[in-house]
Amino acid sequence: MKYHFLGTTTEQLSQIGFGCMSLKPGQTSAASIIDAALDGGINYFDTADFYEQGANEELIGRLLKPHRNQVFIATKVGNQWREDGSGWDWNPRKEYILQAVEASLKRLNTDRIDLYQLHGGTIEDPIDETIEAFEQLKAAGKIRYYGISSIRPNVIRQYVEKSQINSVMMQYSMLDRRPEESCLPLLAANKITVLARGTLASGMLINKAGKDYLGHTAAEVDRIRMQLTEIANRYDVQSEAIAIHFALSKPAIGAAVIGIRTMEQLEQALKAINQQVPAAALEEAEAIAPAKTYADHR
Repeated sequence: MKYHFLGTTTEQLSQIGFGCMSLKPGQTSAASIIDAALDGGINYFDTADFYEQGANEELIGRLLKPHRNQVFIATKVGNQWREDGSGWDWNPRKEYILQAVEASLKRLNTDRIDLYQLHGGTIEDPIDETIEAFEQLKAAGKIRYYGISSIRPNVIRQYVEKSQINSVMMQYSMLDRRPEESCLPLLAANKITVLARGTLASGMLINKAGKDYLGHTAAEVDRIRMQLTEIANRYDVQSEAIAIHFALSKPAIGAAVIGIRTMEQLEQALKAINQQVPAAALEEAEAIAPAKTYADHR
């Protein structure tokens, strides 16, 4: 496993981030999967207070407690569940963030959150107020670093200009190369780490039938997957390895956050990250998947 510095900090994150969302409360295999991930060199675990209405944080906090000083725990805030359980509302206000962090700290059974991320964001948000909340929590030692989870170029630019964010979690894959137009160069120039999610495009790059996806037709998605398989076979590597290393080869991207629910998924992710993928394979992969641009939030 290789590791990448988080922004300008001395913190090193594994290039595979364990996306915890798919682990469920009561899942008997969860403990063994987490243990195997640790054995495989994964030290970065990503959850959110939104997942299972906080139960995912509780699960991760309990499983990682024995290893707390060896792991990097990231969680998110901003999606507020209604008290009547009828749904949730977007809330990036300072007052709510300062309240929500206490609940996350308790559920995670820790005295500090390594990376606290705004779980979305719009250009209409009170951005200065949100930043104030994160800076206050950082000064108090309740969080170590903060970032945002957003694909919106206009929102990302605001946080780059106004805040001390260390990371941006955003979707990026061979099928979603929109960040290449402006976001990746901007974040690389400012030494802000991109945590890439969706690098396998919900499995459509490796084993799932295509559907219309971000400007690609279902037929185009199927074509890209089949051509990726041909490239992988020719270079004797996994399609998954090419897809993950494709993302990690781009400026600013420090980790691929993979959603993991089963031991098989974990083993495949670890096998993929540990494979040596020739540069020529990545170049061929890039050629088969044309880049699109963002239509909105520019």
